[in-house]
Parts: sequence; structure tokens; C-alpha cells
Amino acid sequence: MTKHMEDAKVVGQRVLNATTRQIDLIAPVIAADAVPGQFVNVQVTKHSAPLLRRPLGVAAVDRENGVLSLIYRILGEATQLLAEACSGDVLSLVGPLGRGFDLQAKQPLFVGGGTGLAPLLYLADAFRARGIVPDVLMGGRTATELFWKDLYEEKAGLLGLTTDDGSLGTQGTVLALLPDMLSAKAYDCVYVCGPAPMMKAVSAAALAAGLPCQVSLEKYMGCGLGACLSCSCQGVGKRLKVCKDGPVFWAQEVAEW
Repeated sequence: MTKHMEDAKVVGQRVLNATTRQIDLIAPVIAADAVPGQFVNVQVTKHSAPLLRRPLGVAAVDRENGVLSLIYRILGEATQLLAEACSGDVLSLVGPLGRGFDLQAKQPLFVGGGTGLAPLLYLADAFRARGIVPDVLMGGRTATELFWKDLYEEKAGLLGLTTDDGSLGTQGTVLALLPDMLSAKAYDCVYVCGPAPMMKAVSAAALAAGLPCQVSLEKYMGCGLGACLSCSCQGVGKRLKVCKDGPVFWAQEVAEW
């Protein structure tokens, strides 16, 4: 897949909750090539600091209008600067980067938490374009973290919700509802993105049930191009560069979470 450097114009930002934003950018060159599971590296400022670009998964693509949507959480200086970007501002993007999801499933189940649910949004759009409606299981600590349900309501079939405090859906992590979801339908692939312990546990349950499982790993990325090795992790029999070999892997490829 060809990588591009593109100056993207900010269309606007949407507040999803107190710390999470969606930013929409006109980036027709990258939007034309991006597939679900890939990411872009965003230069959040033209100043010298913070120096490194920030990797953000593609949450949606409008190819007709050349618009790319990214969802991010405000965690530090770089994402705070990104949150201050206004309509008309121009941000430099590099992408699309990485390996995306396999799209051969006929009855997919998505499992996600936190901003891991962002790339699964684009994956849901890709499946629906093929006439396939995915089921989705999502978890959060509280109901305020599950604003995602509103984003998925028109994209998902069965929607399972869990919260640690029981304020919405089933109390507990996604593992509290996963067995019921897995027994509800004859799924043929599970797609997981979110915190590493969740991905490890869900992929183990999927593989134990005889289901193929794809995971989208979230690691610190310095360059996003496979050169700096900051995102490397242990695979089965070899080291993996998450930014280049992934971020999407078959679960059985991963030895280190």
C-alpha cells in the first residue's frame, strides 16, 4: 500500500465525552487508499515540540468528499494541541500506514474498549458495504465511557454493553458477557481492539471456541514506519513491528501483549 504525506485541512471537531474527540480532515489522497485497521501519523503542531507525530487509527472515510475521521483521547501535550485545532487549520498527515483487517468473515463479532473501538467503526462500515452487519460487544468503566453505543447503533446488529460499575449494561468487563455473545450466533471471526489484557483474554476465549481472531495492537510508535523499533513486540518465533507488520495481527501470531 502506498504511503502519502498530505496536508489535511481540518473540517471540524466533535466532542464525544470529556476527554475524547473526533476530528474530521479533508485528506483525499489518503482517504482514497485507507482500509480498516490502518492508521495515520499526525503532526499536531508546526513548532519543534512535541517533535514526534502521533499515530491515530482511521475511524471513518468519506471517499466521495475526501474526508478522513480520527478519534482520539486527550492524554498529554500532543493530543491537547490536537484538540485545539480549529476548522481551516492544516495538519500534516502520513499514511495510510500498517496492515489492516481481513474482511472475509460472513458473521463477524467485534469486541472493543476505549479508543480501540475507533478502528472497528471503519471496519463496521466496510462490512455493511458488503451487506454484512456485525455484532458488537463493548466495555467501559462507567456509562459515560460508553458514548460509543450511539456511534454503533446504526452500524451494528446485536449490541452488548458492559461497565465495571454496572451503570450501563452488564456489570463487569466484556468477559462477563462474551460467553453469551459467542453462544448467540455461529460467528466465523472475532475482531478485537482495546486494552492489551482484554485483547489477550478475548482472543484466548475465541481461539478456545475454535474461532479465528484478529487483534489490533496498540503500542507506542516513534516513527510509524518500522525504523525506530519502539513498537516492536514478541511474536511467535520472531519480533514484530506493530506499525509495519500490524497493527492488525491474527491472534496466534502474537506472543507478547
